[in-house]
Amino acid sequence: MKARVSFTRACGWQRRFGHACGHTLLEMTIALALGLIVTAGVVSLYRSQRIAFARAADAAQIHEAAMSALTLIGEQLQMAGFVSADMPRPYSARPALFGCTGGRPIGTDDNPTCESLATHSDGVAVRYVADSVSTWPSTTGLATDCLGQGVTKTDADAPGAPVVNRFYAKTSSSTGEPELYCEGTGKANSSQPLVEGVERVRLRYWLAGASSAADAAALAPAQWANVVAVDLCVLVRGTPQNARTGYVDCDGVSAVGSDMRVRRAFWRRVAIRNIEGGAT
Repeated sequence: MKARVSFTRACGWQRRFGHACGHTLLEMTIALALGLIVTAGVVSLYRSQRIAFARAADAAQIHEAAMSALTLIGEQLQMAGFVSADMPRPYSARPALFGCTGGRPIGTDDNPTCESLATHSDGVAVRYVADSVSTWPSTTGLATDCLGQGVTKTDADAPGAPVVNRFYAKTSSSTGEPELYCEGTGKANSSQPLVEGVERVRLRYWLAGASSAADAAALAPAQWANVVAVDLCVLVRGTPQNARTGYVDCDGVSAVGSDMRVRRAFWRRVAIRNIEGGAT
């Protein structure tokens, strides 16, 4: 105790005369400990804020991708069966929709078939007559398909051009990411990605007078003309995170992702406005 008092007095005299005075080992230890505590707190706060920001950005990206996909497909479904008032009626007799369960529509527009997809995504082909009102015109004044490609009229005297747009989701061969694709009439057998992150498209169809929606595989060819509404769902996945998360898929089944990615399903019901009606 006396040694401590003597040191303090001596240190005080040294400071009074402008000389430097050192710190004890205990003081240095306390200072270092406090510095480490403050540093650890700052690092922990930074990491938690960074994780929160990454999760918020991922959630926003998932929502944006889902809304874009629902809007693109939904607008096309609303166009199904559209025919201009002065368009010849024979074309309108063709079914406005054709869907595939767990696959995508392939083949000719007049006789489509289904090809299975590894993503188990449903696919749909939407048929209507495009003109300068129903679509944005191309640089040459042509009606356009889902990719903005010009579509040439099959009949030079007709007011519009027949368009069939096919939607489905698959994994990109170049990026390895799931994407929503569309193939339009403007260039056959040439699909292009529209929205990244869309892992699966699920479609169920309401027939006139039906009490529940049905999968595409359950519909007979003659029933496609009686579809009055479509339940549309897209399953979107985000970027890798630091933990597994649960989600509910488009079939209402709870699941947990095995690849550390957040997944969310988004639904929309679309009325087919241009159908003329008919019995199932």
